[in-house]
Amino acid sequence: MSADSRTVVFLASGNTHKVAELQALSERDGLALEIRSARALGGMPTVAEDTGTFAGNARKKAHALRSIAPSGSFVLADDSGVCVDYLDGGPGVESAYFAGPEGDAAANLRKLVEVMRGVPAGRRGARFYCLLLLLDAQGNERIFEGQCVGTLLDDPKGGAGFGYDPLFVPEGFSASYAELGDVVKGRLSHRAQAWAALSAWWQST
Repeated sequence: MSADSRTVVFLASGNTHKVAELQALSERDGLALEIRSARALGGMPTVAEDTGTFAGNARKKAHALRSIAPSGSFVLADDSGVCVDYLDGGPGVESAYFAGPEGDAAANLRKLVEVMRGVPAGRRGARFYCLLLLLDAQGNERIFEGQCVGTLLDDPKGGAGFGYDPLFVPEGFSASYAELGDVVKGRLSHRAQAWAALSAWWQST
């Protein structure tokens, strides 16, 4: 299938990892979609992710990108994070800015490692949560959610993935997200679960 016969969906992010992950999931499901980064529109507009909720932040990002997208475009926004039991669900919606407003992924990971240093295994429960908000060609909003429950390691392991992946071990596994590889992660991750809900809806329309 040529790119011209696909429906273009602009992702409200410049994160190439997310674009690649969602494109792979789309192709796995046989959807005629082409996921394009906000960079294709000149870059993601500045958005203050200050609503305190995943849905609120995703909504702001989606509408910000839609304001510069071609009329009738589909726009998809992702807001996700790691919710740690010991931290009462934190960093949660602040996961991207845990170490400061610059949103440096490596610094965020280092901070979580240090904050959790010495916390016993029985109190290291966590879950990755993802909310996908889709604005269709008419601007109607649909929300899809997914999560993956697991635990946090004492120290990061694995060189694949991104963000907090090297620290998170999904329930039923002994390896981190960053060690499991794209195929396994693509089946069980929080983003994969949210995408599965979106994919089911898309195929039913």
